[in-house]
Amino acid sequence: MKSFPSIGIQIPDLLLPNPTINLQKWSVIACDQFTSQPDYWNQVAEYVGAGPSTYHMILPEIFLGKPEETARVQSTQEKMREYLKSGVLVPHEGMIYVERYVDGLTRRGLMVALDLEKYDFSTGSQSLIRATEGTILDRLPPRIKIREHAALELPHILVLIDDPEDLVIGSVETAKFSLPLAYDFDLMQSSGHLTGRYVNDVTLENKVIQGLEKLADPDVFCSKYGVGKESSALLFAVGDGNHSLATAKSIWEKLKPNVNMDHPGRYALVEIENVHDKGLAFKPIHRVLFNIKADPAQALHKHFGLDVSSIAVKDENEMKDIVNTHLIKCHRFGLVTMNGFQVVTVRNPKSNLPVGTLQVFLDAWLKSGWAGQIDYVHGDNVVCELGSKRDNAGFYLAGMPKNDLFKTVLLDGSLPRKTFSMGEAHEKRFYLESRKIVSQDQ
Repeated sequence: MKSFPSIGIQIPDLLLPNPTINLQKWSVIACDQFTSQPDYWNQVAEYVGAGPSTYHMILPEIFLGKPEETARVQSTQEKMREYLKSGVLVPHEGMIYVERYVDGLTRRGLMVALDLEKYDFSTGSQSLIRATEGTILDRLPPRIKIREHAALELPHILVLIDDPEDLVIGSVETAKFSLPLAYDFDLMQSSGHLTGRYVNDVTLENKVIQGLEKLADPDVFCSKYGVGKESSALLFAVGDGNHSLATAKSIWEKLKPNVNMDHPGRYALVEIENVHDKGLAFKPIHRVLFNIKADPAQALHKHFGLDVSSIAVKDENEMKDIVNTHLIKCHRFGLVTMNGFQVVTVRNPKSNLPVGTLQVFLDAWLKSGWAGQIDYVHGDNVVCELGSKRDNAGFYLAGMPKNDLFKTVLLDGSLPRKTFSMGEAHEKRFYLESRKIVSQDQ
């Protein structure tokens, strides 16, 4: 395996389903999607059945805290070992160029393994690979429980590079039709089309490495962002799967004292994408509170005092139009309850982004016991549908400009958790490729 420590990547050893496998049934969406929509996962389970599928190797988060959680964790690990022994999975060495077509747009990426020695998710990190959002340590134990005894990793992690010249992924795209197909099929649940091609050309591989080395060059980095030489380069910003990568890091730190530094657990398989990709859209992540015990509008006024105001609006569209209008010194978000729609404005905010202002309130309200639980949802229709149900409250947020991401993380550090989403829920990464994370003698 080829490793490039200065830019924190390794050319991965991948495992792909053998040619007899039905890829539409094999490939399922990231485990942290549709967490308040059991019908989605019921439909997946019915469609997949008992046949080979990544569904049997993951724990959809809708099952977290449920009676079947422990059994499902055990069964995922057993299924990994079964697929390895039975020949369901076949090996391939090298990067894969990925195209995801959905809703009229094509998003491009490259499958690589990232060096966890170059990643630090702690607050104030200056590592080459950084989290874009605050890591909730309480969310790691269920993921650790799965990964620490797993033979395989199946990534839904999307990591961004800031490459306005498109040096890295663009160099592969221009030659894509000369590359052999790895897979080419329609995804389930109307989630678009997925195509993968083996990057088996050394010249292209070298162009990728050279492009990443240029992005990480200290002089180029400092000039691009207008920062001093004391600033450490940020090459990879974790876009989706922050907690999954943090889980991999946590397990590697625990494993490291007892293994060689070339152990496969040192690396994590990810898809890298260019933040400037025309097919990539940043979408907001909305909030829904369940089993509320008081009026959220009154609670907002109590929390923010004279700095908050709210107005009732006639419908969802008016709420969205007002919230999506940019304000300089105020923050806005929508409130959806069974009584209708409101727009909330907070003056003199202490956070840099509206999502941070809202999250401080939500955390305090949850801690005080005025709501049963919170979920982070994608899609305007979902937050409005769930928020309008009895004893629920939905909070609608505007999106974040994607071109601001790297500079914001550099200057302000990690964003508030669940600030943005790389697409809507059905556009999220589907599991397909996997990689062994145990040594050969295990």
